[in-house]
Amino acid sequence: MKLTRRKLATAVLNSAAFSALAQTSPSTPDDDLKAARDRIKANTELLAKQIVPIDVEPALQFKA
Repeated sequence: MKLTRRKLATAVLNSAAFSALAQTSPSTPDDDLKAARDRIKANTELLAKQIVPIDVEPALQFKA
């Protein structure tokens, strides 16, 4: 049997996605909300640690 790299990658990705889908348990909306809030908090903390030089920051203009 001869497989191209593209077909092999598709087969591996499909099998990985299927096994990940089979392992996840049904979650409640509260669990989804808590997970989303945790991700946002983690991303916020990660971004707060990044140092941005003044040259890169955009100029801000407040207009009323």
